[in-house]
Order: sequence, then C-alpha cells, then structure tokens
Amino acid sequence: MDHLPGTLEELSARVQTLEQRVYLLEHTSTASTPEAAPESAALLTAQASDGIFAQTGGLFSVLGKAMLGIAGAYLLRAVAESTSLPRLAVAAIAIVYALTWLVWAVRVKAETWVASAIYAGTSAVILAPMLWELTLSFKVLAPSASAAIIAAFVLAASALAWKRDLAPVLWVANVTAAVAAIALSVATHQFTPFIAALLLMVFVCEVSAGNNHARSLRPMLAAAADLAIWALIFIYSGPQTARVDYPPLGMAALLAPGCALFLMYAASIVLRITVLGKNIAIFETLQAVIAFILAASSVLYFEPRFAAIGLGVACLLLSAACYTLVFAAFHGVGAGRNFQVFAAWSAALLFMGSVLCLPPLALALCLGLAAVASTTLGIRLNSITLQIHGLLLLLGAAGASGLLSYALHALAGTLPTPLTAGVCVVSICALACYAVNRTSLAENWVRQSLRLIPAALTACALAALIVQGLLFLASLRIAPGAYHVAFIRTFTTCAIALGAAVAGSRWHRPELTRIAYATLALVAAKLLLEDLRQGHLEFIAASIFLFAITLIAVPKLAHMGPKI
Repeated sequence: MDHLPGTLEELSARVQTLEQRVYLLEHTSTASTPEAAPESAALLTAQASDGIFAQTGGLFSVLGKAMLGIAGAYLLRAVAESTSLPRLAVAAIAIVYALTWLVWAVRVKAETWVASAIYAGTSAVILAPMLWELTLSFKVLAPSASAAIIAAFVLAASALAWKRDLAPVLWVANVTAAVAAIALSVATHQFTPFIAALLLMVFVCEVSAGNNHARSLRPMLAAAADLAIWALIFIYSGPQTARVDYPPLGMAALLAPGCALFLMYAASIVLRITVLGKNIAIFETLQAVIAFILAASSVLYFEPRFAAIGLGVACLLLSAACYTLVFAAFHGVGAGRNFQVFAAWSAALLFMGSVLCLPPLALALCLGLAAVASTTLGIRLNSITLQIHGLLLLLGAAGASGLLSYALHALAGTLPTPLTAGVCVVSICALACYAVNRTSLAENWVRQSLRLIPAALTACALAALIVQGLLFLASLRIAPGAYHVAFIRTFTTCAIALGAAVAGSRWHRPELTRIAYATLALVAAKLLLEDLRQGHLEFIAASIFLFAITLIAVPKLAHMGPKI
C-alpha cells in the first residue's frame, strides 16, 4: 500500500504520454508551433521505424526467410542433378516454388514495401537461374516453353499486384523477365518465342498504364522490346552464311514483331489522348518513332518486292489518319503538344509515302499542293506549326521537281535542259504559298522567314524562266556565246533586284526588299566570277553599267515607302 501512490502516478504519466502521441499522430498536418513540430516528427519517425517490419519480424527476419528460400532453390538444383526424380517434375516444382514466393511478396502488409521487394527478388532469383539451367544445361525445357514461363511469371505478378499497385513487385518481375528473355534469346538463338513474351509484357504494361498502373515500367519494357527486335532484324537481314546457327524463319515471323510493336504503341497513344484526354508524353513520341522505324525496316529488308509501294501506301494512310486527328480532335488546341506532334507526324508520313510510291511529276504535284494546303490552313488557324510544315513540303517539292537545279543552271554554269512540267507546277505552288501569306507589322523572324523562302523560290524560278526565254529569242538571230549568256544573266538578275525593291516598297513586303539586296550581292559576285572572265570589253562594260544603275536605284526604291 505504501507504493500505491507512486504506481498510480506512474500509470497516469504513461496514459498522458500515450494520449499525447495519439493527438500528435491525428493532428500532424495542423501542428504549426515550433515546439510541437520536432516532437511530432520524432514520434512519426519512431512509429515508422517500428512499423516497417512489424508484420515480418524486422529486416533481419525478412532477409533470413529470403535466404531460406534460396537454400530451397539450391536443394531443388541438387535434386535435379541427382536424377532421383524426373527433371521435368523438378522443373514444375521449381516454378511453383518461385511463384509461391511471388504470392508471399504480394500478401505482406502495404507499409512493408521493403519486405515485398525482398520476397519478389527471392522469387526472381529462384526462377531466372533455374530457367537458364533447365533450358541450356539440362535441356528439359524448350525455348518456347521457357518464354511461356517468363510470360506467365509476369502475368501472375501483374494480376497479384494489380489491386494494390505494388510497384516493387512489378519492377522486380518485369526487369527479371526482360533480362531473362533477352539473355535466353541470345543463348538459344531463338528470337521468336522470347520476342513474343516481350511483346506480351509490353501489351500488359500499356493496358496497366491506361489504368494508371505501372507507368514507370514503360520505358524499360520498350527498350527491351526495341533491342530484341533490332537484333532480329540485324541478324536475319545479313547473309545466310553469317547465321548458320540460327533457325530459318518465314516472312511472317520476320515481319510480325516490328509491325506488332508499332501497332500496340499506336493504339495505346491514340486511346490515351482521345479517350482518356491525356497529352502525349515525350517517351510516347520517341517510342512511336522508334517502333515505326523498326516496322519499316522489317518491311524493307524482308519484303523487297513490294516494300516501297506497300510502305508508301501505309505511310499515306497513316498520314491521313494523323491529319484527321489533328483537325477533328485537336482543332482549337492551338500549339498544344498533341497538335504539334501529330501534325509533324502527318507531314513526315505524307512526304515519305509520296517519295516511296509516286513518280517524279506526281511527287512534285502532290508535295506542292500539300504545301499550299498546309500554308493556307496554318494561316486560317493561326498555326505556326502548319505553316512551317508547308514550307518544308514546298522545299521537298522544289527538290523533287528539279526546280532548284533548274534555277542554278540557268543563273550560273551550264544552261539547263528545257523547262519541265514539274518545275512549272512547283513554281506556281511557291507563288501561291507566298501570296496567301499576309504581312503583319508586328511579327518575329520565324514568320518573316515563312514568306522569305517561298518568295526566294519564286524569284529564282522567274529569273530562270526569263534567262531561258531571252536566250531563246537571241538564238533566233544569232548563235549565243558565253559572253552573251553572261550579259543576259546580269540583265535578268538586275531586273529581278529592281522589281523586288519596287514590290517590297509598294506593297510593304520587307522580304522582297531583302531579296533585292541579296540579289545585288549575287550580281557583284557574278561580275567577278563570270563576266570579267569572258574577255569581251563591250559586254563587260554593259554588265558593269547595269550593275551600277541597279546599285544606285535599289536603295532609293526600297525606301520609297508603302503606296497602299
């Protein structure tokens, strides 16, 4: 009885301490006083440290159990070597044993994620070496069976971890399966079954990512699938004598991996941005391009007869689909990432498809009309992206039609061949792209360059046509010599400079003024490199006179100011 007051006081102090700890745990978000914050943090840290392995007996206990699991794996290995049991039965027991540890990794408490990762790692350490030996050393499992087991392991891990979204379990299972699939494909020289397993893993990951699960796994699995498919293309595209150890594969087996990978990512991206309303990620943009390159390489290497036409048609269809998404789903988004990425893909696919399956004249016509359409839509929608695509398509049309080569030979060097229809079509398209591009008093250098390049192409085409026309008229009276050609070129370029200066000043087109000054520099270089080398003084004097008049007149004409 003498100790009763002390005992009651001790119990009261303990109850008060417990109440304080409960209060701090329930009000950690509202604890704002400097005195309460350190105590709250200390209590939470202590509780976290005490609870991490509360259900498993602590870290050492978890590691001990994992070591027991590995010891069991070695015991199964010894049984397999002793041939006391059929090795196929031992293989089945080992697989079930590894899956048991995977189930255990999922059944631990949510706060004990370290224990979950250790148990999942134990499952992986048991399964991967066992598959390697059963496939390569004991020859119990065929490569296709090993690939099926790898796929089943990942499916089991995904199904078990789905409800709680256990990232450690998913990471351990997928990394182990990806490494094992690549290693076994290289060791067995059997790519098809293991690529199929990797594609299944990618499919499961994409489905999970659509439901906000396992999104961090996507780059790793994509890299593994890309590497395996690239290795398949690299090995089987070489001479047959270099792959005598590899089994022959049919065309379908060679084409299917790359095409399947591209279709999976294309479908995943379209569903994520249209149904779920997501913005396309940088990873998705890069992976879609890589997957398309792998699919296109497969077609070009393994189906050479109809590869160009078939791939070109596919590119045109994909371009139409991308343009449909651009204007149907992303219209009004402006310069959003989805709009920019799909518009860039559309233009690139249109160019590639046209190059692969169209003859030169049809190619020039298609690219030229596409440039006009893209520029017009870009101006109406106020989209700098579409205007840049129109400019790039116009440059592609100029190269495909021979306009650049035609203008270069007409203004310098050997005279060009007669005018072609492609040059005329692209020249008209360049003029149309320039005409629809309106000027603005406040615009950056990007918008100015969008008018400058079509204007320069139009000026070059016009100068080349004038040179060829004047030479044709001169040939009706005389046989033109080199000095005649040089003088006609000087006269034409000076006329273009004067006309550009007048038009730029009158219609407030600063890009035409820049073209006028650039033309002056070209005339000066031409006098030194061509006219002065001909040796006919009267034509040299006439060329210098024209250049002097042009040099005086262009600055004055350029500063006359707008007249409209």
